[in-house]
Amino acid sequence: MTENAVVDVPDRDLLTIGAFAARARLSAKALRLYDRLGLLSPAYVDEATGYRYYRADQVELARLVAMLRQLDMPLARIAEVVAAGDGPAAAELLGTYWADVEARVAGQRTLVGYLRGRLSGRGSEMYGRFVVEMVDVPEQVVITEMRHVPADELPAWIPASLGRLEKAAGECGGIADAPFVVYHAEASMESDGPVEACVPVSDEPTAREWAAAEGRGRQMRVRVEPARRLAYTRITKAQVAYPQILAAYEAVEAWMKREGWEYAGHCREIYFADWETAVAEDAVCDVAFPVKRA
Repeated sequence: MTENAVVDVPDRDLLTIGAFAARARLSAKALRLYDRLGLLSPAYVDEATGYRYYRADQVELARLVAMLRQLDMPLARIAEVVAAGDGPAAAELLGTYWADVEARVAGQRTLVGYLRGRLSGRGSEMYGRFVVEMVDVPEQVVITEMRHVPADELPAWIPASLGRLEKAAGECGGIADAPFVVYHAEASMESDGPVEACVPVSDEPTAREWAAAEGRGRQMRVRVEPARRLAYTRITKAQVAYPQILAAYEAVEAWMKREGWEYAGHCREIYFADWETAVAEDAVCDVAFPVKRA
């Protein structure tokens, strides 16, 4: 016996999965998947046979789910659209999702252009746009917040974390120097660091007292950042965006190799300007590597 067979069901108007699939222009396999994922459940399942039956008014919902799947919408977001029903709320959820898709595609398009430049041998031309300099930074007392953060969450996490730390710095003698972010491991789509936001403060004893009393609850701590020699290049607000910032990092690394310097610590971004008021052409950040002589 198949699921298209005639059996007794509570409502004679219910459609077998085969009939419903034909009307919805979907396969029975797709309907079973939607049921398993919780996106479209049958109106009735026969306990003895396990056969699925659907109402005719579920056809439009089945077609909606299928079309949303064609947009590569994640299952959780499809469930949100379905739960919102027909109307402005569902349309707004779809619009938000598609804006995210377009932003991601725009970023991927920029990355493709960057990679084409590298693969076509124009790396030196791209790196030539960046001026690399050296600076000696003295020992600093910093309050920090460390998280595992994938690359796509960094644009939101960095300003939020530095904002929290800058606010806390007021209880630790004030901000002593430019805030910075240290990448203890790669932050990409496949790797999430960890990444450490740091704000230098003026009063170490007060900072340590504050960390013992309140910092732990805020997942912040105090440490001493040793004196370092940095090789760095200064970039604009527009160049901070991924993947443009990759060229800045690689330009510094190419300069280090050419000039005979080795890595002496984790790479970092030093934010010395007001991000909110800066425009795209304003210099806002130094991309830096701690270095030592090879």
